Amino acid sequence: MTRIYVTRMIADSALARLGEIGEVRVWPEDRPVPREILIQEAAEADAMLTILTEQIDSTLLAATPRLKVISNVAVGYDNIDVHAASQRRLPIGNTPGVLTETTADLAFALMLAAARRLPEGEQYVKQGHWTTWSPSLLLGRDLYGATLGIIGFGRIGQAVARRAHGFSMRVIYHGGRAQAEIPAEQRPLDDLLRESDFISLHVPLKPETQRLIGTRELSLMKPTAILVNTARGSVIDPVALYVALRSGRIWAAALDVTDPEPIPLSDPLLTLPNCLIVPHLGSATVATREKMAHRAVDNVLAGLRGERLPYCVNPDIYE
Repeated sequence: MTRIYVTRMIADSALARLGEIGEVRVWPEDRPVPREILIQEAAEADAMLTILTEQIDSTLLAATPRLKVISNVAVGYDNIDVHAASQRRLPIGNTPGVLTETTADLAFALMLAAARRLPEGEQYVKQGHWTTWSPSLLLGRDLYGATLGIIGFGRIGQAVARRAHGFSMRVIYHGGRAQAEIPAEQRPLDDLLRESDFISLHVPLKPETQRLIGTRELSLMKPTAILVNTARGSVIDPVALYVALRSGRIWAAALDVTDPEPIPLSDPLLTLPNCLIVPHLGSATVATREKMAHRAVDNVLAGLRGERLPYCVNPDIYE
């Protein structure tokens, strides 16, 4: 019988599709699969449906003689050794496209929340400090008319740019290429950092984007700048960010992703009122997560039939 291992609970409707073709085993807990269990389950699986917390490396792949396909429920796939998989002509799938607008919504929500100091305002009320209206209380920054710098101008970056134009923001970008219908100006990275009031990160995690934003880059930003990250935590040097926020080198940051992830409660970033951190919610809506699950299942079903994956990150294996 065909065996499919799923490393986290996904939409029931997506699991039901898998159940029609074989035995489905699902890791039931809301935490990463322990390494020894992951290897054991992978060794007996014909297909795996994984998420970003599971490291699929060469050691695990060497212990999976039956495996025909791996499908990641994410756009990113930095948790998978794609090179090792390609060497044995094992297709790797992902779920692009369906989370673009949802992630762009969250990036803009973080931008607004940090600019208008919403987390601080909520705590101010709950702690009983709100006794009257004050003209100097929790003053924030305007998005309207500000300059937004987008680093990584792919699908999500351009979706953020479309939202920014609704706020009459000037948009500049680095990395990627603007579509004709999106007014945006390309800039070298250093110029973008110097000019932007808001900076939003949308680059994939690659060796060249590891610690893309560090001490030097933060020093180029305006002291009024707000940095938003919905890409990957490792794109920012967290120690350098703490120093920049603590010293007032930049005004605020809003992070959907951290390094490490989840962020330890002892991390000094959590002590800063000007650093908003949420638990990787970029694609976290009911509709989007269900679409991602079904797109991942599409990949699994195609792989098990020996067909080309509809959303494949290593298509060279078919050449």
